[in-house]
Amino acid sequence: MSKSKAEKEKNLEQEILEDQKLEESVDNQEEEQVEEVSQEEILSQKVDELEKANAELKDQMLRRQAELENYRKRLIRDKEEAIQFSNENLIKDLLGFLDNMDRALAAAKNGGDLDGLIKGFEMTRDQLLSTLDKNWGLKAIEAVGSEFDPSLHEACMMAVDESLDKETVLEEFQKGYTLHDRVIRPAKVKIGKPE
Repeated sequence: MSKSKAEKEKNLEQEILEDQKLEESVDNQEEEQVEEVSQEEILSQKVDELEKANAELKDQMLRRQAELENYRKRLIRDKEEAIQFSNENLIKDLLGFLDNMDRALAAAKNGGDLDGLIKGFEMTRDQLLSTLDKNWGLKAIEAVGSEFDPSLHEACMMAVDESLDKETVLEEFQKGYTLHDRVIRPAKVKIGKPE
């Protein structure tokens, strides 16, 4: 009987060892499952965070595009308005001369003095030229008596004059003007040419 008792004890020990191994195996599997579950949760959280960040970036991008489009439209509107009203100051300067012309016409209709009317027109013309020169850079080209310059003068007639030693403007048919030193209309002139 002692042999069978020893065998029984050995079998029992073996069963206990097998049970311990089985328990360890189950514990390891549970730990692996817990690790897998926690890694899945972490990955799921990271995906959620990235999706949220992506949505925020898309929202920012859409807002910036809308702001840019609004800015572009505002620039176009401001440019159109600037073009439309660009000559406002010039027109305001000219209104005073229109008023003076209306007064002169009214005086002429009422049988005003012809010499006074002519003097009034001359004063109005001089005031207009002075304002256009001072405020807008418009200057009349002085032609008669000056040397002929094709960049400032347009020769319409020519005469031979032995007293001249260079081509000279003898007569002006139409006044020329420069705007900020750029010729906007050359003076139409008659020039004298030496023989």
